[in-house]
This record gives sequence, C-alpha cells and structure tokens, in this order.
Amino acid sequence: FPPNSVLPAALTVSPSRSQFFKGDSVSLSCEEDNSSAGWTVRRNTTRGTRTQCDGWGQPAGSSCIMNYLVQSDSGVYWCEWREGSASSSIQLTVTGGSVILQSPVLPVMEGDDVTLSCHTKTAPSNLPAAFYKDGSLIRTEPAGHMTLHHVTSSDEGLYRCSISAHGESPSSSISVGFYLSAKAPPTTGAPPPAFHQSSLRLVCHMVVFCPYVVSTLLLLSLYQDRAKAAPPSQDQQRPAEDENVTEHHF
Repeated sequence: FPPNSVLPAALTVSPSRSQFFKGDSVSLSCEEDNSSAGWTVRRNTTRGTRTQCDGWGQPAGSSCIMNYLVQSDSGVYWCEWREGSASSSIQLTVTGGSVILQSPVLPVMEGDDVTLSCHTKTAPSNLPAAFYKDGSLIRTEPAGHMTLHHVTSSDEGLYRCSISAHGESPSSSISVGFYLSAKAPPTTGAPPPAFHQSSLRLVCHMVVFCPYVVSTLLLLSLYQDRAKAAPPSQDQQRPAEDENVTEHHF
C-alpha cells in the first residue's frame, strides 16, 4: 500500500476517468504547486506492489504513459516522493468488456453536482442506460447520462451502469469530501439585517430587565406570605374584649 505520510501532491489522469477499455492509452502525471520534480508514479496491481513506472509504462519526467492497457493494469496508483512520502491514491479499472462508467477519478466535494456517463466501446455514447448504486437500480436515463445534484456523504458507494444489448460496466467507487474552511463572513462594513438588530435588542432588554422582574415578584410573594402568617393587631382584638365586658355587667 502507499506510504502513510501524505503530501499535498496530485496524480492527474488524462483522459480524466477511472475506467478504461482494453487497448486504451492513459497518461499519469504528478504535480505539486506547479512543480513535479522528485515525484514518481507507483502502483499496486496483481502483477506487483509499489512498482515504478519504468516496469510497466514509459516514464517522462514525473509522468508515466501507458500506451496499451490490459486488465492486469487495474489497480491503485499514486505519486511518491523520493524520500518516501506519497500523494493520495486513485483506483483505475481496465475492462475487457464493451461498457464503461465514466465517473470522477478523485473524491468530489460535498454540495457539488456529479455527472455519470455510460459508454460503449463502439456505439454512440448517448444510448439509454440504467444506473445502479451498491447493486440497486437508481433509474434509467434515455441519453446515458445521470447527474447527482448537491452530493452528500449519503451518495457515496459503488456505481455501475448497463446498456441493453451491450452489457454492463465494472463498478467504481465515488467518495465525497468536504471543505475545511467555512463560508466567508459578511463584509464588516455592511450593517446586519434589521431583523437581526431587532432580535439583538430584544435579547439585551430581556437580559437587563428579567432579573428585576423576577426579584420584584419574589418580594411580593414573600410579603403576602408574611402578611397571612402575622397575628392580629391589638385594634383587631379590642372589639371582642369590649363585648366580653359588656356581657359581664349585664
């Protein structure tokens, strides 16, 4: 497998797809910040592990050209720095059949639109095609193209396609990445919306006045409880005493 230390280099594939017919040609190139010095293309296939381009292709600087692909060229490809670090890897598939699925080589970003195309080796590329994900039919498209809108992680999986009377493609994996940086904040000079201003003022007023309202209600409640529990005053007791005295003289 590729080394664990991954550098910000990219392996570009031309033509840009992950499936190829037997006999196709492909060019693999390593690039890092517009520089390619020191990089080599390596691969893992059934024919070998971490083998360099000069054993199965034509090296050209940091690129590798494969003029005639065969099924045993299917495998994992990556760029490796001379000190052992590596780029992210990609999976290439070579089929001896007559149908391929054209899909993105690298992970797509969350929120992007992704178009999948089903192609035959000899017939036109706009034939009706059925598209599958993880073995289940998604739908059939009359022109052989299907677009996934605003992809999310739920769109990740193994995709393949089939064309009647021609066969079906191998499966290719689609993975979805995400942007690390959030959207840019609004310009500092632009005032916030009126709704946000009103909401902010309301919150401020509530924070300032709510403690006073709560404390006032507590004091009133305590005062009422003490008034109910207090003994009657002397003025309230005096009429009863006078009544007792009057009854005694009578």
